[in-house]
Amino acid sequence: MTPDQIAAFAASGESETLEFKKSTAEKDRACRTLCAFANGQGGRLLFGVAPSGKLTGQTVADRTLEELAQEFQGFEPPLFPLVERVGIGAEREVLVLTVARVARAPVAFRGVAYERVLNTTRTMPRETYQRLLLEEMHATERWENQPAEGWDVSRLDSREMVLTLEESIRRGRIDDPGTREPMEILRGLGLLVGGNRLSRAAVALFCKDEEQQPDFPQLLLKVARFKGVNRDEFLDNRQFHGNAFALMRRAERFLIESLPVAGRIVPGRMDREDTPLLPVEALREALANAFVHRDYAIGGGSVGVALYDDRLEIISIGDLHFGLTPEALFREHESKPWNPMIARTFYRRGIIETWGRGTLKIARLMRDAGHEAPTVALRQGAVIVTFGLPGKTTEKTMGKRRGNDRETPQKTLQETLQETPRKLPETILQLLRGQPELSSGQIALLLGKSESAVKRATRKLRETGRLTRIGPDKGGYWKVIE
Repeated sequence: MTPDQIAAFAASGESETLEFKKSTAEKDRACRTLCAFANGQGGRLLFGVAPSGKLTGQTVADRTLEELAQEFQGFEPPLFPLVERVGIGAEREVLVLTVARVARAPVAFRGVAYERVLNTTRTMPRETYQRLLLEEMHATERWENQPAEGWDVSRLDSREMVLTLEESIRRGRIDDPGTREPMEILRGLGLLVGGNRLSRAAVALFCKDEEQQPDFPQLLLKVARFKGVNRDEFLDNRQFHGNAFALMRRAERFLIESLPVAGRIVPGRMDREDTPLLPVEALREALANAFVHRDYAIGGGSVGVALYDDRLEIISIGDLHFGLTPEALFREHESKPWNPMIARTFYRRGIIETWGRGTLKIARLMRDAGHEAPTVALRQGAVIVTFGLPGKTTEKTMGKRRGNDRETPQKTLQETLQETPRKLPETILQLLRGQPELSSGQIALLLGKSESAVKRATRKLRETGRLTRIGPDKGGYWKVIE
């Protein structure tokens, strides 16, 4: 590093990752800052620069470097800053110490961990220290990869396992093992640990539906419809227990029943066109993220879906990890799932994609539909994704002409379905665009219709060339013809 570069650093004012010390006499305080840098995003500390940014330099002797090396012994685990000597004239030098973010956080100095907050170095709060310890242990010791004590394969839903395997094969994300034996399916999905023991991930993914498990109370979904914009009065309030796939289907059904639809009369057509107020695919992606990334180690945890007059909240108990922030989720970022075994199974089933693009996809889908992207917030030990409902705007324009289109009042999708049977085929197509693997029975469950009514509707769609079946009834999938 040259003196000109030193001057540029001194003038940059990047206080979060840069610190100035007038001389090595402040080496104790300097090491606390280096500790904070290592626990954060890394940084540089310069000896020989005044707090104002003025280059003063200092005389650097062998003894100076020996004292620094002695001070570095206070780091645990060991930390070895890169030390550069930069001459600035008149036998004076600036020492540039650089540390990167450590892989094994948290680092402590003389038994105390430090963190950086803006331009201040402070003692790390206990909860932050514990979170970093959990992240360090994450590769080998986490909730999902521990054995499920007292569990065997007979307590799991074999139908859900077979559906997952066949969908994974169809998408080319797993090889066909040539058997549908439950233990072999779990082995192929990587959900056995310690030989032939069921992992907790296997229980979370495939425990039998609608059965509350006393040893896994966190396998829980809460759904609620509130009157107004706060939680003072319930219009609907339900809880469900079961595996992650079944709970996700129930969350989808709740949204289908409860979310408004926007209707309009389109020129040249006699029928009213009903579309969901929010993009179905965006909601499905947000729900999947909630089930995949939640903290299952919290016994009282759950996934929550809360619908208000002005917004929809999808709530996942837990925290953001590995340095992610709500803002960073809407920028390009690496995929670092908190539950990689569960995430991998959701990926193989085709419910999520990898590469950390879930939130970016949600934002894109919302913008394409003419809505604002959702917000992400951390609140009281939970990650909350909030979708604004464009109800007020729609109400103002209700009944008005827009070109040749006319807006009609919003209704819930369930109300729309009950108006006339001819709405059912369109709703089925809407579901199958996002979930082509659904069976007639599953569609009926999601829509609250009889299976015979669903079969009649799908037969009509096939006869009119709008829907086709690829593969056999068992193990195949639907293709919507646009």
